[in-house]
Amino acid sequence: MAYKVGVIGTGAIGVEHARRINQRIGEANVVAVTDIDGARAKDIAAGIGARALPTGRDVIAAPDVDVVVVTSWGPTHEEFVLAAIAAGKPVFCEKPLATTAAGCLRIVEAEVKHGKRLVQVGFMRRYDAGYRALREVVAAGKIGNPLMVHCAHRNAAVPDSYTTDMAITETVIHEIDVLRWLLDDDYVSVQVVYPRKTRNASGQLRDPQLVMMETAKGIRIDVEVFVNCKYGYDIQCEVVGETGVARLPEPASVILRSEARRSVGILVDWKQRFIDAYDVELQAFFDDLGRGGPTGPSSWDGYAAAVTADACVQSQQSGKVVPVSTRQRPGFYGSPR
Repeated sequence: MAYKVGVIGTGAIGVEHARRINQRIGEANVVAVTDIDGARAKDIAAGIGARALPTGRDVIAAPDVDVVVVTSWGPTHEEFVLAAIAAGKPVFCEKPLATTAAGCLRIVEAEVKHGKRLVQVGFMRRYDAGYRALREVVAAGKIGNPLMVHCAHRNAAVPDSYTTDMAITETVIHEIDVLRWLLDDDYVSVQVVYPRKTRNASGQLRDPQLVMMETAKGIRIDVEVFVNCKYGYDIQCEVVGETGVARLPEPASVILRSEARRSVGILVDWKQRFIDAYDVELQAFFDDLGRGGPTGPSSWDGYAAAVTADACVQSQQSGKVVPVSTRQRPGFYGSPR
């Protein structure tokens, strides 16, 4: 079946997804787009052979749209995902699923009431080859039971509009999700502390930060988030087990011997690091639709990430250990991850 796709939001990620669907995803093509900037939507539509519609609800209601992709401004995600569920149409939603845990829970409840999984959240790290290889090692017990996890999420720089809470909601949110999946575990508490502030951070931003999490199995996790590290884009993850240590592979890079030095290049952009994961993620989404429905990151995963992020933001403000309290996982979503 050739799926006809409607894209809501034609910003950077929306345009990339639209082009990816048309050029790289088998059996799918974009037929409709919309954006708050109507002129931009018309330009994008003309360039990909689609039509521009006035609103996201128009895209969802269009008779020739089988599948919805939500890449609009975060606060609009809940409305459009709920509308897609009401229309009975599968929907791929970039993170966040909703901007609040309560909003995510409303989506969970609507999907459960519908009686069939329709929603997948865009947590693309689960589709990265390195993380998948790391998960296989951990799941196979090759390092024994995991005891600790050390992570780093570093950006060369961020714009002045980036604020302290965004270190959680826009940056560490990826670690929050992928580590739940990697460890097959849930969080019970979090704490955020601040080291010495870098002079490269703007006035309203505390940078770097240390995010510490504890899981239900007792695994201790620390994530260094440093968004003005200057030297590049650097994602690290090390799992310490009872009998060994497993590290996330470094991206493939040529080793250079030149000018009396041996060096390896470092990426400077998140798109370079995870571009392949986006391709795999969307292809898997459409493949799953042909087999009955999404199997990737679910509405429940979006909710669990939001609850954890809310606790982290609370700890940013208080400095205290904050419990992570989620509802009981509905049986609708099957066994954890």
